[in-house]
Amino acid sequence: MVSAWASAQDVIDATGVPVTDQQLAQAQADIEIFTNRIYADTERLRTRDLHWLGQAVARQAAWLAGQYGLETRLDATQIQQDQVSTTLQGDGLVLAPMAARALRRVSWMRSRTVHIRSAVEGAGPLLGDPMSDGSDDSLVWAPYTGGP
Repeated sequence: MVSAWASAQDVIDATGVPVTDQQLAQAQADIEIFTNRIYADTERLRTRDLHWLGQAVARQAAWLAGQYGLETRLDATQIQQDQVSTTLQGDGLVLAPMAARALRRVSWMRSRTVHIRSAVEGAGPLLGDPMSDGSDDSLVWAPYTGGP
């Protein structure tokens, strides 16, 4: 029995592709590398994240079943041979496309927006013009220490 976020039956249910325990273990290891999370810390993960991690492992395992020499491939973005060329996206040679989509739905893998407050926002509420002498009482004051 492989310790993974998906079982061999989950792979069959999701993709229709039968996989070996070795392929499932490889897929689990690949997803752990991409997510920077290990299976042993599962109790700290949300149920929704566990679902998407299971989907990613299942898709990666099914994709691995059809790949030859995955562990010995070069890291390339463009391949040309016999007048035919192809351009690959970032991890296109090592990560299944559907696994990548599932990983984008994991909470810590999504992009986030961070709002950084400006100096005026951090000073509290201002009424009127912040540059006028009348608003000096509402601004943070620090003594002038000299300078050029």
